[in-house]
Amino acid sequence: MQLHESGEMYLETILILKERFGYVRSIDIAHELNFSKPSVSRAISLLRENDYVTFDPNGMILLTEKGQIVAEKIYERHNVLTRCLMALGVSEENASADACRIEHVISEETFLKIKNHLEEKNPSEQ
Repeated sequence: MQLHESGEMYLETILILKERFGYVRSIDIAHELNFSKPSVSRAISLLRENDYVTFDPNGMILLTEKGQIVAEKIYERHNVLTRCLMALGVSEENASADACRIEHVISEETFLKIKNHLEEKNPSEQ
């Protein structure tokens, strides 16, 4: 299955919520993304069918190894792109919102060039 932007967004959100709270429920995702519970349930079902998420015995959502890899990749892109845009003078709020859109469509080559450029300019911010 080709994972689309929405699937990547769900995986990234699961990663963030897990870091924030230590657990993730569908309702937490719905609140975080301002989506309906049925929409989140449907998306989580698709992610589960494609081995990106699973559930623990208490019904908490867990990323599989495959899901963790994608979530960390998207989260890294978000953070690097946000930093890059802020370095250009974009407000943190707009930089984060724009990074959220860009992170799903930017090529790997372009992302790596941006990341390497930032690391060369600011080696202490890695």
